[in-house]
Amino acid sequence: MSAKITGLHHVTAIAGPAQRNLDFYAGVLGMRLVKKSVNQDDPATYHLFYADAEGRPGTDLTFFPWQQLAPSRKGVGLSVEVQLAVPEGSLAFWEERLGGYGLKPTTLEVRFGERALPFRDPDGLEVALVETGQREFSPWERSDVPENQQIMGLHGARLWERELYPTATFLTQTLGFEAVGQENGWSRFSLAGGGSGRFLDIKELPNLSRGQWGTGSIHHLAWRVDGTPQELELRTRIAAAGRRPTEQVDRFWFKSVYFMEPGGALFELATDGPGFAVDEDPTRLGESLVLPPWLEPQRATIEAGLPLLHLPSPRGVSLP
Repeated sequence: MSAKITGLHHVTAIAGPAQRNLDFYAGVLGMRLVKKSVNQDDPATYHLFYADAEGRPGTDLTFFPWQQLAPSRKGVGLSVEVQLAVPEGSLAFWEERLGGYGLKPTTLEVRFGERALPFRDPDGLEVALVETGQREFSPWERSDVPENQQIMGLHGARLWERELYPTATFLTQTLGFEAVGQENGWSRFSLAGGGSGRFLDIKELPNLSRGQWGTGSIHHLAWRVDGTPQELELRTRIAAAGRRPTEQVDRFWFKSVYFMEPGGALFELATDGPGFAVDEDPTRLGESLVLPPWLEPQRATIEAGLPLLHLPSPRGVSLP
């Protein structure tokens, strides 16, 4: 395999009220809002992007605030948890911080030798903070979270499947993952030599019904590729594996190809560039509503239909 996936590019989830989502991820978790835009396929809703200070690929957790949807139904064929990397020794800080906002994390766990703190966000999305070593990361100086405790980006994700074998085969033979271990019913796959977000954990649950998207669920996992040549080579391999990928879609800040893995979860390939600074001053990322050029003629209509959002004062965050 010449073209390679190097890790998660971003993870996109479905949220409830947009302001509550912003309060939590920018306020409580201290991540930087690096892009305030709209869902390009449904411009009546926001698309909010949170990342490190530079908005680099591999640090990016994004949300569609579709508050009209019912809560998700957890089941097979859905990604069920996003894992965020935090510095080694920081989980005590995070346990206290989350508790201070009324969120009660579950017991600290050790997963594949890594310390993890699982919790649910205000919409029920399952998140785990995982202690990791140093990595490519730019701290956000205006965050309320101290720089030596800040979330550094994506670590991995978890997925429930009715059958492990078809997805495992696809991951290893088509996408370039390696099977690296099993523990407590979870099978871990890793991208050899990969960077941020190189882990995918899968649990086989043959008797469980299929999951359903809704608020509090992951919508898709986007895997990182260097650029268009690598993306198109991988697209050819994915098509040869029978997965029926889309044509390349221009998302303006990156280019995407979408496909379902064998168990039914939605995956994406996303290029590293051109990046979030292509249309905004890097010092002002996320401050204004940004639209791709083809939606600019509709700006007035789009803005009129969106709720106003205010960047949270971290000490004034209001959560249920």
